[in-house]
Amino acid sequence: TDRKKLHTAPVGQVFRLRPFHVLVATGGGYAGYRKYEDYKLEQLEKRGIEVPVRLASEWEVALYKSVPTRLLSRAWGRLNQVELPTWLRKPVYSLYIWTFGVNMKEAAVEDLHHYRNLSEFFRRKLKPQARPVCCVHSVISPSDGKILNFGQVENCEVEQVKGVTYSLESFLGPRVSTEEMHFRQAQPGNSFQQQLVTKEGNELYHCVIYLAPGDYHCFHSPTDWTVSHRRHFPGSLMSVNPGVARWIKELFCHNERVVLTGDWKHGFFSLTAVGATNVGSIRIYFDQDLHTNSPSYSKGSYNDFSFISNNNKEGIPMRKGEHLGEFNLGSTIVLIFEAPKDFKFNLKAGQKIHFGEALGSL
Repeated sequence: TDRKKLHTAPVGQVFRLRPFHVLVATGGGYAGYRKYEDYKLEQLEKRGIEVPVRLASEWEVALYKSVPTRLLSRAWGRLNQVELPTWLRKPVYSLYIWTFGVNMKEAAVEDLHHYRNLSEFFRRKLKPQARPVCCVHSVISPSDGKILNFGQVENCEVEQVKGVTYSLESFLGPRVSTEEMHFRQAQPGNSFQQQLVTKEGNELYHCVIYLAPGDYHCFHSPTDWTVSHRRHFPGSLMSVNPGVARWIKELFCHNERVVLTGDWKHGFFSLTAVGATNVGSIRIYFDQDLHTNSPSYSKGSYNDFSFISNNNKEGIPMRKGEHLGEFNLGSTIVLIFEAPKDFKFNLKAGQKIHFGEALGSL
């Protein structure tokens, strides 16, 4: 008689699963499985074994996109801005340095206690002499990273990695007006690729640079050029590591990105900063109106901004090596530009490159 009553609830109420929880668990589990598959592929490549391309099916892409990566990236961004106690900074940053192979001897401030939060540590500046800018060649690497692919654009398709392509028009979006970009008038029947080439005898080239979490996260101007227009594509924030880029066709067209277009001495020039998981923040220093990974923007849309106005007829002039922007963690830079037919890349796919080193020459 003195036993305590045990209040129970129906089993269905205790284990009630909501659709959102199922979605997160399923998508997260599948993303983890893909990470493991990527690791196995990397090991095979290190042993020199050629890995056949296997593209994701529509349901696999849809399942991956069901993971709320935009929400998770916003949460990660807020977590990065939390100030760490002084005593905790060195252990946390040391673990990150060990995991991702960060070279702190290149940092402008080597003392780990100086960085109040992870965000400041990610966006650390380098010593001026750490990245000398090549003065001989006209196009340099805008960032540290790994060369995923490069070459001439063919049939309006661009390679994100060997054997996996995406549409040039889907990636850049509709052509910007002739008046704004100094393009020649498009001829009827010309392809999108032909419309971007402004000078006779020129070709369109591309270069894809992947920034790993341990790389220097700022990016710079790859040449002397003028930025006339910015196009922001809100989108997914899927991982852009080489394994996923090999798996998902048009990955860069799915993800959020900021496309800067303008012209250089040989014609059309563009630099695109592609977002990724935990990289919800893409910052362009001269563009205060840009806000990436914002809930107010819906996927599948894009918004344009012109740097040409009544007071500024030319746009934003950028010098080679000048600071241009930064990522919150690490992601991908895609260069698409026009150059004479004798332009040659001095690169190898898969090689590491540093900001300031030459990409190619005429």
